[in-house]
Amino acid sequence: MRLAIGWRGQGPEGVDFVVEAERLGVHSVWTAEMWGHDGLTPLAYLAARTERIALGTGILQLGARTPALLAMSALSMQALSGGRFLLGIGTSGPQVVEGWHGVRFDSPVSRTKETVEILRRVTGGQRLEYEGAHYRLPLPGGAGRALRPMAPPAHVPIYIASLGPRNLELTGEIADGWLGTCFMPETASTFLDPISVGLASSGRTLADIDVAVPVNVEFTEDEEEAARRHARGYAFTIGAMGSPEQNFYKNAFGRQGFADDVEAVQRLWLDGRREEAADRVPLELGRRTNLLGTPATVAGRLAAYRDAGVTTLRVSVAGSLDERLSALSTLMELCRELDGVGRPS
Repeated sequence: MRLAIGWRGQGPEGVDFVVEAERLGVHSVWTAEMWGHDGLTPLAYLAARTERIALGTGILQLGARTPALLAMSALSMQALSGGRFLLGIGTSGPQVVEGWHGVRFDSPVSRTKETVEILRRVTGGQRLEYEGAHYRLPLPGGAGRALRPMAPPAHVPIYIASLGPRNLELTGEIADGWLGTCFMPETASTFLDPISVGLASSGRTLADIDVAVPVNVEFTEDEEEAARRHARGYAFTIGAMGSPEQNFYKNAFGRQGFADDVEAVQRLWLDGRREEAADRVPLELGRRTNLLGTPATVAGRLAAYRDAGVTTLRVSVAGSLDERLSALSTLMELCRELDGVGRPS
C-alpha cells in the first residue's frame, strides 16, 4: 500500500514538506481546487522542485474547463513533469459548479463519461471528432474543423472522484484510479462492489485500478479525544457541503449504516444549531475514516485499509514542518513493516 500526501500551495514550507516527502519515499502529491487556488498551477511549480514523486489533481472540477482544455493541460503537465502527472477529475456539486463557474450541473455520470472519452482521444493523438449528448465536436453547422492535437500523444492516467453507485460503476468501467472519500474499511463494499461491477464490464478486476482514499493521521495516546474532534469536523461536510436535497457526502455515510445519524446532523446544521450538529456526529465516523492513536493502533488500522482493497492512502498530517515529517516518517515505517519491506537504502 502506497502513501500519498495533499498540498494546497501553502508557501515555501509547504514546498519543503513535499520535497522531504519525496525523499522519504511518498508515492504522490495531490492538489485540490474548490473556490480558491486552482489545482494545476501548484503542480507545475512542484514539477520543477521534485524529481520522482507523482503529481496528481484531486480534483479538477468538470464544468470549469472544456474537455479539450483538460486534455491540453494534462499533456502540458505530462511533458513538464517527465511523465509523472495523474489527472484526477470529478463533477463537484451544483453549489460550486453553478454558483462559482456558472455552468449547469446536470447529468454528471454521462458528462463524466463523455469527458473521459474526449480526453483519451486528445491525449492519444487522435483527430477530435465526437458526437455525444453533451459535447459535439466540431460544432455542427459552423466553421469549426476536426483538429488533431499539436502536442505529441502521452499516456495520462485518469482518476475519477465518485460517491454515488452509478458514478462508482462508471469509475470501474473507464478509470485508471478511484479517488474516494467517506471511506471506512468496515463498509468498503459500499464503494468497491459497484466499482467491481464496472470493472467486470470492461474485463478488469480490482487489481487493475488504484483505490486511493484519504485519511488524517494523528499519533496520540488519547484516541477517543482525537476521534471525537475529527468526527465533529464532519458536521460541516454533512450540513453544508451540499443542498438539503442533494448532499453526496451525507448520502455516502448514509449508505454505510449511518442514515439516521447524518439526517439528524444535517437538520441541526440547517437549523443553525451547529455546535449541536457537531456533537451529534457519531464518534465512529471520526475513528473509522482516519488513522488515530498509538503506533500500534495505527498499524492495525493500516492493515484494515490494505485488507479492504486500498492501494493508495492519501494522508494529511498537522503541525509544524518537523512534526508533519516526523509523523509521515513513522507512518512510512509502519507501512514497510506491514508489507514486510525493509528500510530503503
